Amino acid sequence: MFRRKTTASTGDGKKGYEVGYGKPPRDSQYRPGQSGYPAGRRKGVRNLKTDVKRTLKMPVKVTKGGRTRTRSTQEAALMVLREKALNGNTRALERLLELAFRFNNDEAGLAQQLPADDQAILAAYVARLPGAAMTAATDAATDDAASKAGAGSGTKARK
Repeated sequence: MFRRKTTASTGDGKKGYEVGYGKPPRDSQYRPGQSGYPAGRRKGVRNLKTDVKRTLKMPVKVTKGGRTRTRSTQEAALMVLREKALNGNTRALERLLELAFRFNNDEAGLAQQLPADDQAILAAYVARLPGAAMTAATDAATDDAASKAGAGSGTKARK
């Protein structure tokens, strides 16, 4: 079946527009700015993560010690959780301790000094590794272990 291409009127009396494959009649085309898929997401609609962040940043008036202060919603909620935990609410205490454990792990607490016997074991292991790059912290321990074992050349890295 062969379909003949026809011309459609543009509405102003001109007949120069050819209708065919990929060229629908002008009256059935989408208007400028109109989407071909109207059920899509509206412009400016935020997702849940954005809404949660925005809500937690909103200021709230908190009365503490007879004074009214403005705090973020997040900070006010944490203050309420703290008060409940201090008043004996075990669920609030568990939640507060969980948050403290999750967010109070700083790097200084994780990098604790090892006992002397553990340092000696690590130094002996590092001394046995061929051509291992050593850090400044383990240089002294490695040199001591190597000189005791007689396996090293005794040269130190220059700083």
